Amino acid sequence: MASTVTTQTDEDIQREVLRELKWDAEVAPNEIGVAVRNGVTTLTGWVDTFSKKSAAERAALRIRGVKAVANDIEVRLAPSHEQTDVDLARSVVRVLEMDSLVPHEMVKVSVSDGWVTLRGELDWDYQRREAERVVRNLTGVKGISNLITVRPRTGPSPDELKKKIEDALVRTAETDAERIHVTTQDGKVILAGSVGSWAERREAERVAWSAPGVTEVENLIIINR
Repeated sequence: MASTVTTQTDEDIQREVLRELKWDAEVAPNEIGVAVRNGVTTLTGWVDTFSKKSAAERAALRIRGVKAVANDIEVRLAPSHEQTDVDLARSVVRVLEMDSLVPHEMVKVSVSDGWVTLRGELDWDYQRREAERVVRNLTGVKGISNLITVRPRTGPSPDELKKKIEDALVRTAETDAERIHVTTQDGKVILAGSVGSWAERREAERVAWSAPGVTEVENLIIINR
């Protein structure tokens, strides 16, 4: 029996993204619009917290056929959620201090009109992502710029690093390792090839960042619709 290849149109993707937004309890959309062109999905409208804006983006990226998301959703805080920049900065510092995964003394915080900027140097990418995660859920946050860089103290040779990442890609059930190509230069990793979904592309990048010694990941993997 011949296999049937289903081609997704932009209208198909738009419909599935809208369904996912309604399904995701974390989003609870107020007024979110979805437009899709050649697989690039644009989210518009507004929500009342930054965490919902982030959740809407993650929901859209879960849909097969989505190649990228332009998140133009506006955060309109309720009056009860407003904080002064000084108070918000204190809240950010406090949650970072309470998180055992983040060496908070290495992270610098600035806040302007509810937009939080994180700077500093950390040893691991998971620490950089964790710092953003805990801040994202704070009341009063309108946006985040995560400018933290990863500067590991030691690392394997380029060949060892390449082998570690390739082995990790084979181990995870969420990626097709044979379709992903890895090259390394010093602490930089370049991923190329093609995958079937954004989630698979993102998982490959997560795997690369998890390897010791990685300072930068350039993800050139394309998504086949």
